[in-house]
This record gives sequence, structure tokens and C-alpha cells, in this order.
Amino acid sequence: MPAPEKYPTTPDGRYFVVSGRLWRTSNPALAPDERQALVDQLMTARRQVGAAKKSGDADAERGARAAVDTAKRALGERGPVWWTDGAPDFNRRMVANTPYAQWYADLP
Repeated sequence: MPAPEKYPTTPDGRYFVVSGRLWRTSNPALAPDERQALVDQLMTARRQVGAAKKSGDADAERGARAAVDTAKRALGERGPVWWTDGAPDFNRRMVANTPYAQWYADLP
């Protein structure tokens, strides 16, 4: 029997679950090269957040956090949803309080 996923993905592919909380996945319609470029931008911005925090530079931290947000929005992880069926967004909600609750409870 295969090991359970560390971060299970909902059957519709819209979210993955970490510590019982839903997190929106990246837009699967992004071209692989575009997605990788955005992930690279996100990782750079996250490193900049860490460096700014370490140095105590609040202005640089604000700018770096804005860059993280921009990359996450471009990836589809924040902002308007990337799906088109009108389903609501449950990003950052506890899975137990969403329509995915039974699916999650049934995981091995």
C-alpha cells in the first residue's frame, strides 16, 4: 500500500492540505516555463524577506513581502481564483469547515 501524501491534494486539484488547512495550488494552466519563472521569483522574494528581517530593514521587508504577494498572485495562489466554474474559494480555511471535510476525513 502506498504511503499517504505528506500534503494531500483535493480531488479537484484546487488545494493541498497542511496541518488541516487548505492552501490554493498554482494555476495548472500556466505553461511550465512561465510557472518555473514565477516560482523562481517567489523564492527570490522569500529569501529577500529573510534577509530584510535579519538586517532589521522594515522598508526592504515590506518591499520583499510585496514581491512575494505579486508572485503568488501571478501563480494563482492568491487573488482571483483560476477556476471558472464559479465555485467559492476556501483558501486558508480549515478543511473540516469546508465541503472537503469528508474527503479529508476519509484519507488513510
